[in-house]
Amino acid sequence: METVVFYQFVTEMPRAAAIWSTLFLLTLGLLTVLAARPERDLPTDDPLPAGPTRRELAAAEAVDLRRYAEEVAVAAARAAITAKRRRAAWLTAQEQMEQAWTGYDEADTAARRFADAGALPTPQTSHTPAEYAARERYLHRAAMAAYWRGDLTMAQLGDVFGHRRGWDPRRHPVEQEVLISRVVRDARLADYQVAADSERVAWRDAELAASSARALAEEAYAAAARLRPILVPARRTVAGALRPAVVALWRPARVG
Repeated sequence: METVVFYQFVTEMPRAAAIWSTLFLLTLGLLTVLAARPERDLPTDDPLPAGPTRRELAAAEAVDLRRYAEEVAVAAARAAITAKRRRAAWLTAQEQMEQAWTGYDEADTAARRFADAGALPTPQTSHTPAEYAARERYLHRAAMAAYWRGDLTMAQLGDVFGHRRGWDPRRHPVEQEVLISRVVRDARLADYQVAADSERVAWRDAELAASSARALAEEAYAAAARLRPILVPARRTVAGALRPAVVALWRPARVG
């Protein structure tokens, strides 16, 4: 039995080897053909996508430049409006500061005049209830007159009638005038200091707005020049070329 099996194995082995060799060669040949001709797998009616041409790239760049130039021009126009508004605010603050200084100067002159008068000896009067009542009425009338002139505030007028903060109705009328003139001078000085601070802030804001407007105007001109490189000479700089009429080149000059 073993001899028959061994005989069949020996006689069938070469035939199987020949079949497997043939299949291996066919598979290898098919792979070689596919590797050498890959274009057959691609569809013939679907060409490869082509990249953008130089003209298309130039057109896209021109669109971007035009959009940027328009945006910068709008920003420059708005900056010019802001600079004009800030300059007007600074001029108003400067005028208010000058008016405050004039008011302080007048109050200081009046205070000096009353101080010189107060340096003289006060007239001797009898210290009677009627005299004190007359002095009180004089103080109230003088305080009311100062209030209606705008020299005293409502709070200060209340202090006068309440005899607070040094307001003594028993003092001589000359001393009362000296005290009123000093209070008015101090108030005018405080008003001037507030106005001067406001003027400095307004001047700084106007200066920054003018600087921003100038920078945006130059950038707007440069952006417009890049859209027409043939019409604008290459050596012309932004500072020496014509500026767009979006902002007047001014610099606020402080007075005082």
